[in-house]
Amino acid sequence: MTPPLLTTCRRLAPALLLAALAALPACVQPPPGGDVSRAGRYAPPGAPPDTCWSKHTSPAVIETVTSQVLARPAETDSSGRIIRPALFRTDTRQQIVQPRQEHWFEIPCPASMTPELIRTLQRALTARGLYRGPVHGQMDAATRAAVQRYQAPLGLDSGTLSLDTARKLGLVAVAG
Repeated sequence: MTPPLLTTCRRLAPALLLAALAALPACVQPPPGGDVSRAGRYAPPGAPPDTCWSKHTSPAVIETVTSQVLARPAETDSSGRIIRPALFRTDTRQQIVQPRQEHWFEIPCPASMTPELIRTLQRALTARGLYRGPVHGQMDAATRAAVQRYQAPLGLDSGTLSLDTARKLGLVAVAG
């Protein structure tokens, strides 16, 4: 026979596990590049209240440079004839061409990212030849890839829709 306390613990364990898992997202910071709001602690310094933000981090660009360096000069005799040729060594080093950069940009707040706005976004990207998927109102991987293709030439290589892009596409009112 199983003791009553052990039976109670066995019944409560799954419920406690589910409660702990449900509380876990509140403890986890948003991923890098994830959408954040001004109310959160991940907005840029000085951001206006009631605005939403995302951060894009571009990696450093590193270049490998290989060069031949004179290790020992050529030796010549008095007539200029080479007795021993020059000796070179290969020197390889890496240099940072462009350092890692973090760029904050304003985004439409989640409440305004309705299925209708996303359908309008998908139609706008389809009209520009950047989106070929169904117009279903969900911000899926294909929609994010199309947003990235639109924004990259504008200097933002991110699949998160910026407020500036939403304005350029006519999805939200231009502040004025």
